[in-house]
Amino acid sequence: MSEDLKPHLLVVDDDDRIRSLLQKYLLRQGFLVSTARDAMQARRLLSGLSFDLIVLDVMMPGEDGITLTRAIRETDTTPILLLTARGEAEDRISGFEAGADDYLPKPFEPRELLLRINAILRRAPAPDPTPVLPQILVIGALRYDIERGELRRGDAPVRLTQTEATLMRLFCQHPGEVISREALVDHLGRDRAAHGAAVGQERAVDVQITRLRRKIEADPKSPRHLQTVRGAGYMLVTD
Repeated sequence: MSEDLKPHLLVVDDDDRIRSLLQKYLLRQGFLVSTARDAMQARRLLSGLSFDLIVLDVMMPGEDGITLTRAIRETDTTPILLLTARGEAEDRISGFEAGADDYLPKPFEPRELLLRINAILRRAPAPDPTPVLPQILVIGALRYDIERGELRRGDAPVRLTQTEATLMRLFCQHPGEVISREALVDHLGRDRAAHGAAVGQERAVDVQITRLRRKIEADPKSPRHLQTVRGAGYMLVTD
């Protein structure tokens, strides 16, 4: 199996011996394995890497495994298997309530850990295949560079305001998909309290759409590319 296809595990345990033994054992079983000695180090790894499963000790100095699990679940759905010397029902319930997928009391047989890891990975939904978008989108006489966020007509750049650039980036990330006005409001990050009711904000988005059309449409009054989908929102149609 190529390195890219091996499941990548993160083992978090403050016990150096256990952490090292688990890493060696799981490597022999065909996994990629990263380790962390505490929650702080785990957070640093999680901020820069993606994992298929986290094996997490509960009883750690500083931030414990339950608290870290709860924090991870605020933004991440990576499966979590908790390890703990405390096997009482109340402790297991706390772990599951925090968002853990499974719970294994210490001491345990490495083979049981392996079976549980494989069972979790089998249950985990396969990632949705993400279509690879072209780097350059053709919009009539215009070209939009997705990576650079640049819109050009021939060799001449088309100047966009910050709001127009944000809208353009969002539409080009989802060509052919309808994006609701409410989603556009949320994406632009407007403060509802500061800018009034949601209806007013949606009207403000309509104004920005009108301005953007003047820059990308041959006939802004009859838009071919930035289309209104009645009752649903807006959609970018590329060539």
